[in-house]
Amino acid sequence: MRPIVDLTGRRALVVGIANENSIAYGCAEALRSAGAELAVTYLNAKAEPHVRPLAEALGASIIVPCDVRVPGELEAVFETIQASWGRLDAIVHSIAFAPREDLHNSLIQCSAEGFAMAMDVSCHSFIRMAKLALPLMTDGGSLQTVSFFGANRVVEHYNLMGPVKAALEATVRTLAADLAPRRIHVHALSSGPVATRAASGIDRFDDLLEKTRERTPDHQLVTIEQIGCISAFLASDAGSATTGSTSYADHGFHIVA
Repeated sequence: MRPIVDLTGRRALVVGIANENSIAYGCAEALRSAGAELAVTYLNAKAEPHVRPLAEALGASIIVPCDVRVPGELEAVFETIQASWGRLDAIVHSIAFAPREDLHNSLIQCSAEGFAMAMDVSCHSFIRMAKLALPLMTDGGSLQTVSFFGANRVVEHYNLMGPVKAALEATVRTLAADLAPRRIHVHALSSGPVATRAASGIDRFDDLLEKTRERTPDHQLVTIEQIGCISAFLASDAGSATTGSTSYADHGFHIVA
């Protein structure tokens, strides 16, 4: 991949790679291509064989487990970064989860426990990462999270994840204001639908892909490489004047009535 911006000397943490089709992998690839050194996490021992070879191919110097639901694991990631690097310049947060039975039911039928878990993993974990990153971002930095159009419009079968992603985008705006004095800019990357492992949990996702392609002005679906290019830009000095906003990577789907 041709470098988009120069991130030589920068250090970035990428959370959420499941395989080579992950949005997080597209971001990691672009960050590395631009010169950044990477720390990459994998969910658990089952996921490690799928993630570690990708991380090693990208030359990641830190490869560690991170399940934000397990007490202490997220903190251990930042302790490792502190010990190995002593600083951090960028974070890409690309994780989301909802129990299948709650995701596949209408919002009114979702359980309080399922909603709370979806909010904790998909949204509050971003706040936790921001807090843990503060001591490491003494020269400023970039915090990025991945959202979806369902945060702003009702998307069939997206169900409880719509309110959760709306909360995530509101979190981006509030964090951006809170962290501006520290020169840390905060972004939401709202992608069009991408055939990732996580997306496969959404009922009738293939139909959503085709309907999106039909309605998008140029009838194209976004790729993880294109999303990664935007991520690299936002992590760079060139993107530092932008904060608190949602950047759409969807070929203009969000502008169509």
